[in-house]
Amino acid sequence: MIRFILNDRAVQTDLPSGSTVLDFVRYHKRLTGTKIGCREGDCGACTVLVGDLENGKLVYRSMTSCLMPLGNAAGKHIVSVEGVNMEKLSPVQQAMVDTNGTQCGFCTIGFVMSLTGFVLNENAKQYEQAIAAIDGNICRCTGYKSIERAAAILSDKMTDKPQADTIDWLAANGYIPAYFTTIKAKLEALNASAPIADTGTAGSKLLVGGGTDLVVQKALAVKQSAIQHVYDTNELNRIYLEEGRCHVGGAVTVTAFAESALIQELFPRLPEYIRLVSSTPIRNMATMAGNIVNASPIGDMSIFFLALNSDLILNRNGERRTIKLRDLYKGYKQLDRSPDEIVEQIVFMVPKGADFNFEKVCKRTYLDIASVNSACLVKISNDVIEEIHLAAGGVAPYPRYLAETCAFLKGKMISANRLREAIAIMNSEIAPISDARGTADYKKRLLRQLFLAHFGSRKEIIKQVLSH
Repeated sequence: MIRFILNDRAVQTDLPSGSTVLDFVRYHKRLTGTKIGCREGDCGACTVLVGDLENGKLVYRSMTSCLMPLGNAAGKHIVSVEGVNMEKLSPVQQAMVDTNGTQCGFCTIGFVMSLTGFVLNENAKQYEQAIAAIDGNICRCTGYKSIERAAAILSDKMTDKPQADTIDWLAANGYIPAYFTTIKAKLEALNASAPIADTGTAGSKLLVGGGTDLVVQKALAVKQSAIQHVYDTNELNRIYLEEGRCHVGGAVTVTAFAESALIQELFPRLPEYIRLVSSTPIRNMATMAGNIVNASPIGDMSIFFLALNSDLILNRNGERRTIKLRDLYKGYKQLDRSPDEIVEQIVFMVPKGADFNFEKVCKRTYLDIASVNSACLVKISNDVIEEIHLAAGGVAPYPRYLAETCAFLKGKMISANRLREAIAIMNSEIAPISDARGTADYKKRLLRQLFLAHFGSRKEIIKQVLSH
């Protein structure tokens, strides 16, 4: 039995835990404000808010209900648009009205929920943060300018929002219904950390994390399978340092990774990189292990961790083994991993005295699948490349660690000739194909540019490479 709070009421259901929150809300609770759009997490018409206890604090995040397995709602507060409606329009809803931020209206609900998520964020007050909150919502009528004006109105109103007791302040000022002030105690009583019971026998379960890729590819299989939910497993949601190595749990979301003070310290440019990865609602759901084991040839976080020369700790019913991430991939969607092995941790050495860079090119700057992406960790001392780890996506059937290129460059004096030779070796390691994201030749050229971008501080050398 799955138990959670839906708007202002406690609910429970024995529906398959692989069903989606979207279908439960619309078809079983007849709350039809939440819309069905793409069912792939792209359009944002199905956006809901998910309240959960994080380190004892009630935090709300926007998520796409079309990809959220019902089992992942256990112990949480799910808010549909009906759950933010009051006798009068909220300031969020009123801002959309006042700026003519809606035309056909289909996407409006998603924008309202995402902007409500913005006002619920105790750390969010700026216009740029309001715009970032709606980066997962698509409108094909308004041209967005009216919605941007609504975001500006709301950010102006957030000036007085306190960081402490934010929910109480928002309820008192009519941004959210009063029942929100009772949710924290109700979730504590519901025991939010208690996992739902898994179904099926050992070895027969489908492992499901955030669902952002699996539910897109195999929605029916997820719904019909016996599932082992790992999204809320405490042991898989930790980030910590131990003996100079950083350990990232497999169920850590992209958002949790980006918000970690430890990770921010290790990667000062992390906000710049994370903006290139999907959208806010998807980052709020997508797990690190999910990105890795789904083995997309252009998986952003897979490339990120490959360039850190990461290890994986795999756990099969308590039996653990450690492998290099770069050894996980054996071919297209072929992994050195049994179906019941969990990616328990991703482990990498803390970069010291080295530069790390992540690059991505898509048809759109943001919110798109990469044509080519690449990451690099390089340590240069006295113009000698002491250490280098280089990864690329979109140029092979799986995320590729460029071992031969790294071996060639290690110990070499950096120069235009060396980089040209490295590019030739790199081209021999890749096998891009022509598809909707570009021709094979285009992808080769893109990778060359991204490779050179990793050495961006050596402008004169790069200029010589490009002039050849």
